[in-house]
Amino acid sequence: MGLIEIARLGRPHGVRGEQRLDRCVFTPLELHAFKHFTWRGPRGESRILTLATARPAHDHMLVRFADVGNREAAALLTNGRLLVEEERLPDPGPGAAYQHQLIGLDVVTEDGRHLGTVAEIWPSPAHEVLVVRGAREVLVPSVPEFVRAVSLPDRRITVRLLPGMEDDAGG
Repeated sequence: MGLIEIARLGRPHGVRGEQRLDRCVFTPLELHAFKHFTWRGPRGESRILTLATARPAHDHMLVRFADVGNREAAALLTNGRLLVEEERLPDPGPGAAYQHQLIGLDVVTEDGRHLGTVAEIWPSPAHEVLVVRGAREVLVPSVPEFVRAVSLPDRRITVRLLPGMEDDAGG
């Protein structure tokens, strides 16, 4: 199995090497269970990082890694991606899936019409948005009202669209 992105490192916080962890769905305890991460920088460089601390801070998480003891060292990691081996991910639980498992799944309407495949998942303050690309691009809010069923074994997502959702897609 390959490496899976679990978060992005944001800007440094304070002077002791802490930094913001963006787009992370894991708790501090789950991050400590991983302990070791592969960091991949924006230009493709990589290194192994060992987690020293992780703590919640308002609407995000702050982390510090061993051997990253000051703001300048943390700044060098900014905009890098944190990766772990897929087999180390905990089971997301019943009725749940990780984002990487949804990318590439076929998307069909409740009446069986094929819309395309999930190309991206956009974060937003309210909920994630599935970007479905086929004959046109359709944006589907990732909430139960619109995402009716997800079948990982069948590699299919069934959605309900409201009138106009396809017309306003810009595709």
